[in-house]
Amino acid sequence: MLNIRILVVGKIKEKYFTAALVEYLKRLSRFVRTEIVEVKDEATPEKASSSDNERILQNEGQRLIEKIDHRDFVFALAIEGKLISSENLAAEMNRLPIDGYSTIDFVIGGSLGLSNEVKKRANAKISFGRITLPHQLARVVLCEQVYRAFMINEGSPYHK
Repeated sequence: MLNIRILVVGKIKEKYFTAALVEYLKRLSRFVRTEIVEVKDEATPEKASSSDNERILQNEGQRLIEKIDHRDFVFALAIEGKLISSENLAAEMNRLPIDGYSTIDFVIGGSLGLSNEVKKRANAKISFGRITLPHQLARVVLCEQVYRAFMINEGSPYHK
């Protein structure tokens, strides 16, 4: 069975994001085993220097890298990533098990984004647009898009 792992920096704080995630994880459970893996975020000083920001990115990135197996296919969500449509994501996710991948990791960084190390490890960098989303909302959008991908591949009218 295919495994989807969503690796994220930090915890969800708002109940409405948690409720949305629970709903999409429930919907996904009929298709795939899905797990959200949270790593500790670093406290970011209000007037952090660029070296502080780089240290924070490195620490968070290292925690993410430690969770990724060398056999996983990794999608890094990055604003500079390739713009991807729901149909393209569905096609990619349909192809990956055929190519021998049993685990697909989606990685969402913290408030400063992802370290270069994480981006280099990624098999693909994708973007849902050039807008910046709060990382908690990005989780919900990602879960909905993964669910939509399965519905597209099933030929469901969910995706109109």
